[in-house]
This record gives sequence, structure tokens and C-alpha cells, in this order.
Amino acid sequence: CMVELAKFFLTFATAESCGKCVPCRVGGKRMLEVLTRITEGKGKLEDLDTIREIAAGMETGSLCALGQLTPGPVLSALRYFEDEFRAHIVDKRCPAGACQPLVRARCTTACPAEVDVPSYVALLAQGRYAEGLEIHRRQNPFPLACGRVCPAFCEERCRRGDIDEPIAIRAVKRFMADHELERPWTPPIYGEPKRERVAVVGAGPAGLTAALRLAQQGYRVTVFEKLPVAGGMMAVGIPDYRLPRDILDQEINNVRRAGVEIQCNQALGCDFTLDELLDGKGYGAVVLAIGAHKSRQLRIKGEEQEGVMHGVDFLRNVALGTPPDLAGKRVGVVGGGDVAIDAVRTAWRLGAGEVHLIYRRRREDMPAHEEEIVAAEAEGAIFHFLTNPTRVLGDGHVTGVECLKHSLGEFDRSGRRRPVPISDSEFVIALDVLIPAIGQSPDQGWMGKDAVVEVQRNDTFAVNEALGASRPGVFAAGDAVLGPATVIQAVAQGNAVARAVDHYLRTGETEKLVTLPGYEVIEQPFDLEDYADAHRPEKPELAVEERRGNFSEVEMGMGEETVQEECKRCLRCDLEWLEMMGLACEPVPEREVVEVC
Repeated sequence: CMVELAKFFLTFATAESCGKCVPCRVGGKRMLEVLTRITEGKGKLEDLDTIREIAAGMETGSLCALGQLTPGPVLSALRYFEDEFRAHIVDKRCPAGACQPLVRARCTTACPAEVDVPSYVALLAQGRYAEGLEIHRRQNPFPLACGRVCPAFCEERCRRGDIDEPIAIRAVKRFMADHELERPWTPPIYGEPKRERVAVVGAGPAGLTAALRLAQQGYRVTVFEKLPVAGGMMAVGIPDYRLPRDILDQEINNVRRAGVEIQCNQALGCDFTLDELLDGKGYGAVVLAIGAHKSRQLRIKGEEQEGVMHGVDFLRNVALGTPPDLAGKRVGVVGGGDVAIDAVRTAWRLGAGEVHLIYRRRREDMPAHEEEIVAAEAEGAIFHFLTNPTRVLGDGHVTGVECLKHSLGEFDRSGRRRPVPISDSEFVIALDVLIPAIGQSPDQGWMGKDAVVEVQRNDTFAVNEALGASRPGVFAAGDAVLGPATVIQAVAQGNAVARAVDHYLRTGETEKLVTLPGYEVIEQPFDLEDYADAHRPEKPELAVEERRGNFSEVEMGMGEETVQEECKRCLRCDLEWLEMMGLACEPVPEREVVEVC
């Protein structure tokens, strides 16, 4: 955490001050007080300007090098990592999980939606599945989906992983959700019925989450979806072998049970306009959650030929029941992200004779999740690393792709070594189908020539910290703001934009709002020492030879006894935090909304 690091540095620097000049003696202590307040979640945005002002006074007014140079590292941290400072102030979160007052448990802090992981894991250890699911749904209404496709940021930060292996949080979440599958969930309605109506454009995870939260507050919500099915990328971007459609439909129906109306085959800019929603149809606010469904082009010669189909389009066609005929064909996929790997594994299931993955960096640089890469390797994909396509070959139909080998150059802004072309290293991969999957962006074609809402260079919506767009009453969330992201990040955006819309409809203001999540305190009726030597169980999967030619779910889920034993490995950081902070061992409800000026 750069904020904690700056505070740590100042602690030593101020201790070394001789105290003979005021700028160093007072300024250093004052700056340390401000940083301490920020690390405790008590900071304000104006504190950042205060730090800069104090630093300027110390640099120009101190009599020795100690006072003159002390502000430098703090200003550097603020200059290059201002987003971390703002996260502490605005969101009351320490992304690195280092500032103890803001980190009840590292897993919860790591989760974009701040799901109360320790509480539901503790309940699962006791077989109290329905209670655990209720806690999970307070922050994330898609446990069935996220139990299958979440990247599990929580597991990456799990403290048990510092000892042996992290808790299998995603797997136990899936068991919890599957166990309660036969019990339809009707989301509770917390607010009184309201006269205002809200339109949500896009039925992906961000749009559906926003719609659900607003409905729970008593608003009448209508979701307009361009595709013939709801779910967004969960439905048409994630293949059935990872997220079966009937499972996803269960969660979409839960949103409908809250009173949300979902209208499919309704395209913004074609079947309705933004003006019609706000003026003609009388919606009080509109949430644009249109996703990022527009593929990036390779921009190489021959890309326009038949046989070139872009990754998101390919996956969408398969999901909607119109897959291309790939039986026995040679398929090449360009890219290294999740869409590319999903395209590789889908092509193999459709009967492709060969499936090649072409990626311009190294295997360890691939942004796709490791378990998906391993699965693609097991399914026979042929990987070409440090390779970039330069030309699509063919005479109207693809016959191959010309590629150029690369070596590793200097580090770039992403922290990875830049691929550098190797002269005279061209070679050809014979192909029948080429699937570029090098990224995507929101499709803003609905606006035509008129900039109805301001967008940025990458076609994402320009929004303020409250997710408000440039037009009053219009908000945006999900991939349309973040660019291609994960389901759980979209859920977090949906929660945030719902709070912002509710505040706007009540007050007419669009300040950034923060609701500090509540938490439970679940007793621990067993001794952790009994599970000191327990290890994370292996994940059961469908055998590779049984996956060919079908979209059967690969990950099969754990059994009940295994799940309970796994949950007992949890170190219960939440209870340790309560003791460390001197807080009572009792539940805390969701705190009042905090307005940040």
C-alpha cells in the first residue's frame, strides 16, 4: 500500500528532525497526521491538497536537506498512485489490504463487491447453507454464476495461502449456491414503493445488479436488452462448459421476482432513444450498462476475407445456437485473454481438427486465468508464443496466416517485457478459420454523429466518481465504464450505480456515495488447531476425453463433507480484527451513506 508506505517513511523522517525550523518540525508531523487519518479511513479529498501545500512549505522553508527532501517520496507516491489515496478516502478501502482499520479480512477487501466471505465460509463449516447464501446475496446476487466463473480475487489474498494453500472460496460458494438451487429466491424489498421509474440499458451483470438493487429500494425498473436473451456476456460470452445456461437463467429469474421487467430485442438507438426514455417515457434516470461487445480489429492485410470471425462474435453465435461449421478445420485464435482461451476451447468442442493460439508475448504474460490455460493445453491446443500475425493469407477465403517471431525487449507500462519483432523470422500457419480475440470495447454506434453522452478515447463512458455521465439523469456502469472486466467487477459497479441513482432521485445530486457494508460475527465451535495440517482438496473435473463434441460442464463441484472440512481451514481473520480493533463481537448493520464532497 503506497499510502501506508508514505506514512511509514514519514514516521522515521519526522523522528530524525532536529526541530530547529518550523517547516520541518511542524510540517512533517502535520503531514504524518493527515496520512494516518487517511489510512484509518477518516480522510477527505481536500487532504490531498493539504499534503501538497505542506510539502511545498517544507521544500522551500526548511533549513537543511532533511526537511527539504522529506516531502519528495510522499509527493511521488501521491503523483503516481493517487488512485490508491482516493480509494482510502472515497471508498474507505485499502486495495493492498495493508491498512488494518480498513481491512476486516483480506478476502473481503480483495473482492470488488466486498462480499462478507468470512461469515458465509464460517456458516458453511457448520452446514448452515441458507444463512450463508443470504449473507452472500447482500453484496452479490449471482452466487451460482460467480461460483463457477469468478477469478476469485479473494483467494489471491487469502491469509491461509501464506501458510499452505488458500481456502477454495469459489468452490465452496458454488456448493452453497447449488445446494439451495431447488429453493427459488425472492429478493427482499427494503424500500417503500416509489413513483419514480428507472430504465437500465443492458441486461448483463452490472445492469441486472443495478436493476435488482433499485427494485429492492422500491423503484419500478425496466431493463432493455439488445440481444434475444438476458445475461450479457454471462450468457453470450462465457461458454456453457463453464457456466451452463440453465444455471444462469435461475439467477436472472431471481431478478425478475423482485419486480424487474426485462425486455429483450430492444436496441438503444434503434428501438428507442435516450431522449425517449428520459422525456417521452418519463423515466427519472437511465443506467447505461451496454457492456463491451465490439471487437478490436487486427488491422492487417487480408482481415476482411471469409473465414475471419472475431472472438466475441464467434462465442455469441455459438451461445445463440448458430455455431459455424468447424468440423475437421484448422482454426487459429489470436490473443491471450479469457475470450481467446474460451474461443480455443469452444472451437475444439465444435470438432476443429487443429486449434492454434497465437500470442505475441510469453505464456506467463497471458492475462487469461491459469486454470483456463491449463485446460486448453489439456484439450490439445497448439500454442505459439512471442508470435504476432502480420498478414491473413487467402484468395477470398482464409488459407493461413503469416506470422513474425518476437524477442523480449524492455519493460512496458504494463510491467511486462515488450515484444520486439525478429527480422526475417516470418513463417506461415495453415488455417481455414482465423478468430482474432485481442480485446473489445463498448459499441457506441447507437449515438450516430451526435455525442449524446460523452465518451473517452477507448469508447467507454466518461463518468464522475458517482458513475454519473455527462448528461443529467444518465449513469453508466460495468464494462461500458471499465472496459472488458469480470462478472464480480460488474456486480460491484451495479451496486454502486444503484446507490448513486437512488441518491439522485431523492436529492437531485450526483455526489460520490459510499455505503459501508455491514458484517456478521459467526461463532467458531471448533478448534482451528485441529485443521492446521489440512490441505486444500483437489478440484474434480470432467475427464478430457469426455469433453469433446459437447458443452458439458467441466468443473464438477465438491461434496458436502469436503466443503465443510475445507471451510474449517479458514483462519477467521475477521475475529482477529475485532480483537485487534477492540470492537465488540456482535453484528454490525450496513452503515449510513457517506457523502464525499
